[in-house]
Amino acid sequence: MKKLKRKSLKIRKNIKEAALAAITAGSLSVVMELRRELREFLIRRYRICVPDPRGTGLDSQTTVKLVFLSDLHGKRYGTGNQELIRAVKHEKPDYILVGGDLVTRSNPKTDAIALELIRQLVKICPVYLANGNHEQKMRICTEEYGDRYEKYMAAVQEAGVHVLESASEEVSMKGVPVQISGLELPVKCYARFFAQKLQIQDVRDAIGEPKEGCYQILLAHTPVFMPVYQKWGADMTLSGHLHGGIIGLPGIGGLITPQAVLFPKYAGGIYREGKHVGIVSRGLGTHTVNLRFCNPAELVSVSLEFHSCENVDNPV
Repeated sequence: MKKLKRKSLKIRKNIKEAALAAITAGSLSVVMELRRELREFLIRRYRICVPDPRGTGLDSQTTVKLVFLSDLHGKRYGTGNQELIRAVKHEKPDYILVGGDLVTRSNPKTDAIALELIRQLVKICPVYLANGNHEQKMRICTEEYGDRYEKYMAAVQEAGVHVLESASEEVSMKGVPVQISGLELPVKCYARFFAQKLQIQDVRDAIGEPKEGCYQILLAHTPVFMPVYQKWGADMTLSGHLHGGIIGLPGIGGLITPQAVLFPKYAGGIYREGKHVGIVSRGLGTHTVNLRFCNPAELVSVSLEFHSCENVDNPV
């Protein structure tokens, strides 16, 4: 009887030790993954096939390469952000599009980091930049931020960046007429609770109508209003803002946004509705909640193929 009792105790002890070892190993793996995802980023590639957009008689090989950056929040990947610069160069972009929040409004040191990056990006190819909510609030709330936005944006423009502050520019991308628009939303649309809904008229008031005969690319920082962007007339919308939902749940997507919204519909990835394509970056940095899990930071690379082909979007 005593032997059985001793054997039972030994088995229970072994089970406890095994369980403790498993918990320790699991916890260590989680911690290591959390740290890794805050140090590294991946390149998320999409191929977007667009039928000859406006009857321009394009060659079937007309491909435009775009790189999209969003939500860096003053993050550096390597000294002088050289790891990020190398990754951008590797993609050989024709244009670099920036979706806002390169800075964090509560941290003035991020301005210099953003400018350091921008001055390297303009050496690669033309750069078009739209504001995120952090830049927008810096611009509006001068009583809190003084002339910080004015100085920052003057340096951005001096570097040669095309700044789209609720503005549009027409570009000929290898013979394809393209309009790139940067949209600033009403600040109330970013409210944490009881956010104002965006109306199509708000978009029209800010940037007018899409230009007829152009493929329309819209830089709109938050993806929450993707159906509105589509109805307005965007052919492709590039967004960020939600940081991928911070924690990724397999088969579900992002868990929660920095604005405390659970299970955001447009946390990150590609979304199609009719002819409209929405691409949402999971961002390159963090703020306030310095956390990523199963949700790696990403640099977005888009190959726009302007010719008749099947609709294919292949993240690689």
